[in-house]
Amino acid sequence: MVTVGQLMKKEPVTVDCRTSVIEAAKLMRSFNIASVLVSRQSRIVGMVTESDIVKKVVGADRAPYFVPVEDIMSTPVVGIEERRPLTEAADLMSKHQSLHVGVMKDGTVVGVLSVGDLLRPVSIDEL
Repeated sequence: MVTVGQLMKKEPVTVDCRTSVIEAAKLMRSFNIASVLVSRQSRIVGMVTESDIVKKVVGADRAPYFVPVEDIMSTPVVGIEERRPLTEAADLMSKHQSLHVGVMKDGTVVGVLSVGDLLRPVSIDEL
C-alpha cells in the first residue's frame, strides 16, 4: 500500500499571513509548486493555491500587490495523516473539492499532497 507520506512534497513552502499574493505567486513559480502554506506566529493557519489566486484575486479584479494571502487562504487546512492510504487522500480531496491537502504527523503539517501527486504511482507502475 502506498501511503500519503510516501508521495507528499516534504518541506512545503510557507509564507507569513501578511505576505502579498504577488509574492506568494512568485514563490510558487520559482519552486514549481501550486500551493503555499500560510503561517501566523509560526503556526500553520491556512493554504493558498493557484486556484485561489485566479478565482479570488485575478477573477475578482483585485490588485495582487495589495492583497495579503490571509484574505484568500483556505482555512483550516484540510489534512490527512501521513500513514493513511492514497485512496483516503483522494476521497478527502473529492469531499472538500480541493486539489491539495496538508499532510499531518502528530497534529503538525509536515507536507503537502496534490492531486497530481496521486498520479505518480500509476506512472511508476507503467514504466
